[in-house]
Amino acid sequence: MTDPIDGAALLDKVEAFHRRFNVFPTDAAFVAVALWDAHAHLLDCFDSTPRIAFLSPEPGSGKTRALEIVETLVPQPMTAVNASAAALFRSVSSGNGKPTILFDEIDTVFGPKAGDNEELRGFLNAGHRRTGVTYRCIGDGGQQTVQAFPSYCAVAVAGLGSLPDTILSRSVIIRMRRRARNEKVEPFRARIHEAEGHKLRDRLAQWAEQARGSVMGAWPDMPDGVSDRPADVWEPLLAVADAAGGHWPERARAACVSLVTASKANDKGSLGVRLLTDLRDQVMVGIDRLPTVAILDRLNALDDAPWADLNGKPLDNRRLSRMLAEYMTADNEPITSRNIKAAGSVLKGYYAADLRDAWARYCPPPPESPLPPLPGTENAA
Repeated sequence: MTDPIDGAALLDKVEAFHRRFNVFPTDAAFVAVALWDAHAHLLDCFDSTPRIAFLSPEPGSGKTRALEIVETLVPQPMTAVNASAAALFRSVSSGNGKPTILFDEIDTVFGPKAGDNEELRGFLNAGHRRTGVTYRCIGDGGQQTVQAFPSYCAVAVAGLGSLPDTILSRSVIIRMRRRARNEKVEPFRARIHEAEGHKLRDRLAQWAEQARGSVMGAWPDMPDGVSDRPADVWEPLLAVADAAGGHWPERARAACVSLVTASKANDKGSLGVRLLTDLRDQVMVGIDRLPTVAILDRLNALDDAPWADLNGKPLDNRRLSRMLAEYMTADNEPITSRNIKAAGSVLKGYYAADLRDAWARYCPPPPESPLPPLPGTENAA
């Protein structure tokens, strides 16, 4: 009988192996990556698998090296650069064990110059869930039939910029940075260090077999404030930490809160949510109504906002109307402009009362220190 493996001590070694070659921005990132490596060995125990995304604004930030170290620690790694969706889903559904897909240069697939990649996006989205499948027609001519190919597998990606919201929201996001001059790492030499990583990988596989009973069907307690999609993302990682024991359950939950909070700070949501939030926090502070022309002037004047350049054009009345009409008032009516009397004339504009329900449902909590009203816009008593 195999001697029991100390899961906490093993995860400590996995984290230490990453620290030798990777510079991640926070301790929370090291915790998350070590847990993700381990969860890939227990994939069939979970209802979903989080993607892990190493993203940076500039090249030379250690993203590829992060994937190289992950590759030595996960089961059946499959390095994919510009792989087609067909190649990926056939690899996953081949019956030879699920690969762990490592997708470098993901910005070439989803970046602004990449064109349409809905098929690959669909594969990555479907493979997040254990029940995820990709449907394809097989056969020739009139003999074609529809076949479902399983898509569930662990995926790590690295790239410049960001990712589509549908993938980003299913990911643990590690914001990589270039190493500072005082940050040193050991050079990674595949001929030497791959074997060390593979020994840890084999130990992770052995520990996973021992931990399978405690992980299968586990419902780990979530930290306060972590719910919905972030909870889905972190549930497998927290289950792994609880099975490992030691200091890992506490460290995992601290890392969860840290990275979920950071992702919310970086995530402005959809363009519609960004519009609602900017209206609440930047444009209509302390105002119960405002003409459309004034709203557009203030939105387009915001420095850190997309409104002055939407595909080369500033936000205009028609697009503002169309975007807001997708949301409802408290009376379940589309938000539309209404008449506002101003200086003896009547202008079209928007009322805060019509927006409040959408603000409450879609926007993040307002800033702790609200901005003061813009000069000259305070409402008369």
